[in-house]
Amino acid sequence: MSDDPEHEKRRQQQASAVEMQAAGHGELSQAELDELVASSDTGARTPPGAVGKLILAVALCWSLFQLWIASPLPFMLNFGIISATDARSVHLAFAMFLAFMAYPAEKSPFQLALGVAIPLILAGLFVYGAPGDFPLWWIGLSAAGVIAAILLGSPKTRVPPWEWALALVSVAVTMYVFVFSDELGRRVGAPITRDLVVAVIGLLLLLEATRRSLGPALMIVATVFLVYTFLGPYMPSIIAHGGNSLSEVANHQWITTEGVFGIALGVSTSFVFLFVLFGALLDKAGAGNYFIQVAFSLMGHMRGGPAKAAVVSSAMTGLISGSSIANVVTTGTFTIPLMKKVGFSSEKAGAVEVASSVNGQIMPPVMGAAAFLMVEYVGIPYFDVVRHAVLPATISYIALVYIVHLEAAKAGMEGLPRAYEPPPVLRRLLTAAFIIAGICALSLAVYYGMGWIRPAFGANAPYVVFALLTAAYVGLLWIASREEPLQIDDPNAPVTSLPLPGPTVRSGLHFILPVVVLVWALMVDRLSPGLSAFWATAFMIFILVTQRPLMVMLRGMDRTGNATTGAAARAGVNDLVDGLISGARNMIGIGIATAAAGIIVGAVSQTGVGSALADVVEVLSRGNLLAILGLTAVLSLILGMGLPTTANYIVVSALLAPVIVTLGQQNGLIVPLIAVHLFVFYFGIMADVTPPVGLASFAAAAVSGGDPIRTGVVAFFYSLRTAALPFLFIFNTDLLLIDVGWVQGIFVFITATVAMLLFAAATQGWFLVRNRIWETVALLLIAFTIFRPGFFWSYAFPPFEERPGTEFVQALADSDPGDGLRLRISGLNEIGNPVEFTALLPVPEGETGEDRLAAAGIELLQDGDRVVIDNVAFDSPAQEAGLDWDQTILAVNAPVAAPSRYWIYIPAFLLLALVVWSQRRRPDIARPRHEVRHA
Repeated sequence: MSDDPEHEKRRQQQASAVEMQAAGHGELSQAELDELVASSDTGARTPPGAVGKLILAVALCWSLFQLWIASPLPFMLNFGIISATDARSVHLAFAMFLAFMAYPAEKSPFQLALGVAIPLILAGLFVYGAPGDFPLWWIGLSAAGVIAAILLGSPKTRVPPWEWALALVSVAVTMYVFVFSDELGRRVGAPITRDLVVAVIGLLLLLEATRRSLGPALMIVATVFLVYTFLGPYMPSIIAHGGNSLSEVANHQWITTEGVFGIALGVSTSFVFLFVLFGALLDKAGAGNYFIQVAFSLMGHMRGGPAKAAVVSSAMTGLISGSSIANVVTTGTFTIPLMKKVGFSSEKAGAVEVASSVNGQIMPPVMGAAAFLMVEYVGIPYFDVVRHAVLPATISYIALVYIVHLEAAKAGMEGLPRAYEPPPVLRRLLTAAFIIAGICALSLAVYYGMGWIRPAFGANAPYVVFALLTAAYVGLLWIASREEPLQIDDPNAPVTSLPLPGPTVRSGLHFILPVVVLVWALMVDRLSPGLSAFWATAFMIFILVTQRPLMVMLRGMDRTGNATTGAAARAGVNDLVDGLISGARNMIGIGIATAAAGIIVGAVSQTGVGSALADVVEVLSRGNLLAILGLTAVLSLILGMGLPTTANYIVVSALLAPVIVTLGQQNGLIVPLIAVHLFVFYFGIMADVTPPVGLASFAAAAVSGGDPIRTGVVAFFYSLRTAALPFLFIFNTDLLLIDVGWVQGIFVFITATVAMLLFAAATQGWFLVRNRIWETVALLLIAFTIFRPGFFWSYAFPPFEERPGTEFVQALADSDPGDGLRLRISGLNEIGNPVEFTALLPVPEGETGEDRLAAAGIELLQDGDRVVIDNVAFDSPAQEAGLDWDQTILAVNAPVAAPSRYWIYIPAFLLLALVVWSQRRRPDIARPRHEVRHA
């Protein structure tokens, strides 16, 4: 956000230091935290001289490479075309080279012991699984080389020869897959000795790069899964498997696209890098500071205003950020001191920033890069992922603003003084209505205008669109030039007044254009995420290069005081280069994380541990649905500890999503796959908050000067609303806008928001005044009833009628087309064990039950009281529902007519009225108001 390159560098290094230190220790003393904030050279390493320039040059080349492969240029010029699979190797080569060059190894005793122990453990596993003719000395030499490099030390101010060696060898082993791709493709499943040597060295170096750039958590988890892969026969019987040899593991993990070079690294290569780069360029242009200033100008005057502004600004930066820790450091350095100034304690100020920054990871369009992984893992379009995720994320943010309001009300806080006298309420409402109407009219004009431009101009339409965008950009820049440039405020300076909202908003409206381009390409044109991010990034590059010279022409100087067009143009190019370098450096950890998480995904697919984990959860839960979900949530929290967002989602989705799907079906719960993936993702993200390893909490405590564990505890309570949402949308998929129209979608949004605010009031112990115990219980009951109206209603009016399997055909005839029949099925699972599960079969069109049975693709065989599925047609509704031949239909749950479940809202709102009446009768028992400390 700063225009000073040194300030920018210091901030990046501080962010990296926070992440590395927090990951490395798990608990930091106050002195270490203070030193962490003050230090400018801990963590990320940029040595002086030629080596430092080389690191920056490699980062710049990485960004340029990613832009090249994402653009249409290789196909237009028929030059430099790289397949998506080969690009993964180059992507990882850049990430590993920069990880060894830019991240010095942590020197704590624990990290040092880990750096030595893991290569020794892996060497033992590789020797154990090696074929008889394999030269074992290669394994010993590789492990000894890594251990020696670790023990020789890792200076923070220079790159020693042994780390040069690690960096260059890591490039060689990753590029091996690219250089010899044709040869490897001809011997799939039959690796030669050279392949095994490369895989052994590659896995050792990847885990060491993971330790350096991300801390110990992911390194340990990946190692555990490799141990499990090799030593399967020695595991407890419930999770035992046959074990795998070195040839099998090397082929699966390194040579094919099942492990390290799998889907996760592919998504990082194709999508994630461009979005992170887009965010870095947007921030470099000054948009980050603009978002914060706008949030403070609009909300700073409210009760607890700085904290509410922190939530809003974190939401805006979280839209384009791939890391909750980076989000905390970026916005927290400004927002946390201001929150403390109006009366928040260090821990509460840090906790608000943590909760809002972590919430940024569940907010579309980026979702910490998980949105793009969901496209691949769930198999639905990106547009649908965003549609399903947007409502819970929005509701969660609204609730966090309300929690901040309640905290301010409890403490009797005031906001910061306004910079102007506000007009009457009616005039403000009319102004807001006109602005909203204007935005709607402009959106419609753009939508229909774009629909006219394409057929009218044909192949020249893109040039016309770019010309119109440029005209809009110059117009908005002219508006911005009429206002004073936004300055980076010192949050520790005395606050005399807030900035004026109007001039603040107008000073950076052109920053919204690239975001509009991105959202339009994703949501309206439905381009791929990679191509959408490319066009948005290309327009962002155009803005970075031109905004300073244009400002000199329009205002006489740019925002840093350059008064000549030449100086401004040079500054713009410098901004672009700095942004490209920042984007690449921000991607080092994500690139390493997706590769290391690929080890875990590969182990899951190679060993079948997913089904074993389902057995473990089933034994512990005894088939109870809530216990299954609760255990899965706890496991997601544990697995997510210390992992960055991207790796976090890869791990929990690979291991735990199948558990909910499998056990849910067996226990009568049919959940859409996207709901399951969002469930485990939400709880994986909660690990960033939860002590003792909540990385975001450590980052916030480093800024606030508070206790990191207490900050994490407070942030966890603030984030309870985020923890409640997954349980709710598992049982009420309306919250994910699944099979919901516009009108019902608006209704669901309003009611769910009300319910979440009531839940927040209950968990905070304050509604209008401090809650009594019965009022808290009542608020929780009301919130639950609004969120899941069918729970109590179904006891009075069951939505289904259970009929025996022999009446299946009659149930088809009695139901309306489009209804869903829930079939209780008995059969065998994929490994031949008997299993019972529930399948949802949509009722197809047809005159009779027999016609509908044929349309569903089912042939039945009746054996006395048993109804057996004799055949299922290929690609039929029955096959999609999971039915197969030789399964027995035990029972049919057919939908029956019942009054609308929303009638339950009447008693719920009557109970709410009772709570409101009870609290309004009591005097305000808030503590005396804090005086806001002004200059």
